[in-house]
Amino acid sequence: MNDASMFNADQAPEPVGPYPHARRVGNLLFLSGVGPRKRGSKEIPGVTLDGLGNIVAYDIEIQCRSVFQNVKLILEASGSKWNNLVDVTVYLTNMKNDFPVYNKIYIEYFKENQPCRTTVEVNALPTPIAIELKCIATVD
Repeated sequence: MNDASMFNADQAPEPVGPYPHARRVGNLLFLSGVGPRKRGSKEIPGVTLDGLGNIVAYDIEIQCRSVFQNVKLILEASGSKWNNLVDVTVYLTNMKNDFPVYNKIYIEYFKENQPCRTTVEVNALPTPIAIELKCIATVD
């Protein structure tokens, strides 16, 4: 394996731009932003859109669980695992309403491993989602 291998997970949602799901440098794995979409589908778990593609309603819990599942799929396809996460950057579009739910679900998923974490509110994300994660993990 060269020093900067790129990975795309067959089960994770297709990237929305020209980038890999993950890139390994040494024993570190850098994940591109991961959202809740499902591979091969335009529907987003937990999101209801109107005919123009605007968000009418969303369920942040469903989106959080879907994002975590996608991160797990990418980690495993790239030779890492959930417990190897060392840094997580969280992008939320509604900090006030969604952070408490996100934090509750985060605690469920990170009982044993507790990576560093930063949470940032953003005005929008590239697709009509309410959460995106940017992660760094180690590779054994």
